[in-house]
Amino acid sequence: MFRYKQLLRHGARARHTWLALALWLGVGWGAMEAHAAPGETGANGNWMLEATNHLGQWIWDTNTFDKQTCRFWKPFEIPPKAVVKKAILHLTVDNGYVLFLDGNEIGRGSDWRSVTEYNISLLLKPGRHILAVEGFNDRLEAGLIFGLHIQFANREPMDVVSDDSWLVVPATVPKWMAKKQARPDWHGAIMEGPVHHHPWEIWPIGLTTGPALQPVVVHFWQTGWFQLALLSLLLLTLAACFRLWTQLAMQARSQKLLQAERIRIARDIHDDLGAQLTQLLLLCEVGQREQPKDSPAQIQFNQLCVLARELSCGMDEVVWTVNARRDTLRDFTSYVCKFATVFLDATPIRCRLDVAPDLPDAMFDLPLRRNLFLAVKEALNNAAKYSSATELFVRIARAGETLVVTVEDNGQGFDPDKLTGERNGMANMAHRMGEINGRCEVMSAPGAGCRAIFTVPLENLSTRGWFNWHRRPAATALEIS
Repeated sequence: MFRYKQLLRHGARARHTWLALALWLGVGWGAMEAHAAPGETGANGNWMLEATNHLGQWIWDTNTFDKQTCRFWKPFEIPPKAVVKKAILHLTVDNGYVLFLDGNEIGRGSDWRSVTEYNISLLLKPGRHILAVEGFNDRLEAGLIFGLHIQFANREPMDVVSDDSWLVVPATVPKWMAKKQARPDWHGAIMEGPVHHHPWEIWPIGLTTGPALQPVVVHFWQTGWFQLALLSLLLLTLAACFRLWTQLAMQARSQKLLQAERIRIARDIHDDLGAQLTQLLLLCEVGQREQPKDSPAQIQFNQLCVLARELSCGMDEVVWTVNARRDTLRDFTSYVCKFATVFLDATPIRCRLDVAPDLPDAMFDLPLRRNLFLAVKEALNNAAKYSSATELFVRIARAGETLVVTVEDNGQGFDPDKLTGERNGMANMAHRMGEINGRCEVMSAPGAGCRAIFTVPLENLSTRGWFNWHRRPAATALEIS
C-alpha cells in the first residue's frame, strides 16, 4: 500500500503521464467498481460527483510526520424547531480514521482512496452537536477531508465542511470527543488545499456507503438519573441496615445483661431465701418433736412445717421461672413432667407422661413458660381436688406449627354449661393462654372425665428473634435447680 501511495503521488507529479493514466484505468476503475454504491451512483457514472459533493478542504495539523495521530473537533448547531429530512456525511483520512458524533463512535475506515458515506439523518436533533475525527497518518503526506450536507423539511439546507474552523485537540485531553466546549490550548487546523489537490489529484477511486445509522436506544435503567436514584436508594438501605444492626447489637447486649441479672436473682433467692426457709423448717420440726403429742403447740408447729414446705416448693417454682438457664422448650417439658409426678405423688391419682421425642430445642422465654406452666398447674390442681380420678395423663406434643399440652383424667367429669365460674380456675387458664397468643380448651362430660388442652403457636417459641444464637448464658460454677 505504501508503494502504491508513492506511485500515485509520483504519477501526480508527472502531470497526466501514461503511468498515472494506467493507474487510473487499471487500479482505480477496479476499486471504483468494487466500492461504488449500488443504484444510481454506480450505474450512471456520477459516483465521483456524489463522493466529492459538499466536501470542504484537506486539513491537518501544523506539522506532519509518520505514525502521527491527529484529533479534530468541530461543533455545529441544528436550529430550534428544525426538522431534519436528510443528513449525509462524507469523509476520508489519509491514512485512517475513527469518526465520533456527540461522543459516540459511528464509524471508522482505513482506505484513504475511497470516500465513505454515512447517513446520520436519525441521529440529528435540534441543538448543539459535536463532530470529532481521530485521524492516523502512516507515512508521507496526511489529510482529512469532510463534508456534511443537512436537508431540512422547513428551512434551507446546511453544510458542515472541513476548514480551518476545525480545532486540533492535544493528545493529553481525556474524553475529548465528548467535550461540549473548546479549551484555549486547542488550535485551528491547517488547510492543505481543495478537492483533488496535490498529492490527491486522481482521488477518489471509490465510494463506500452503508445503511442509515440508528440512534442509540438508552433505556431508563441506563440513564444517569435512574442510576443516581438507585445509588441513593442503596445508600439509604445500607444506612437503614446499619442502624438496624446497631439496634440489634444493643438489644443483644441488653438481653445478655438481662439474662445475667435473672441468673443472679435466681441464685440469690435460692441461696438466701432457700437457706432461711430450710432453717425455719428445721426449727419447726425440732419444736414439733419437743412438744407433747396432740398439744396445741404441736398442732401449731405442724401447721408451720406444712406452710414452710409449701413456701419452699413455691420458692423453687419462682427460681425455676426466673432462671435464664431454663429458657428452652426441653427444660420446660422436663420441669412440667417432674412437677406433675411430685404433685400427684401425694394423691391416689396415678400420673402418666406422654412426651413426643421430636420437640425442638427452641427458646421458651419467661412469659411463655410461666403462663403455660401456671395453666397446667391449675389443671392438675383442679384434677386433684374435684375429679376423683385414678389416672391422669400429661401429654406434650407438636401438632403442625403448634405446641400442644394436654392434661386428661378419667374422673367423674362435669357439665361445662353448669359451671358458675367460681373456684375452678378455668377463666384464669384461658386468660393466661390469651396473654401468649395461645388457646385453652376444656372438654368434659359427667362420668367421662376431663380433658384440658393448651395450644401455643410454635412461632412464639422464638420471641427473641435474631438473638437465638445465644440461647443460654455461659455456664457458671453454680447450677441453680
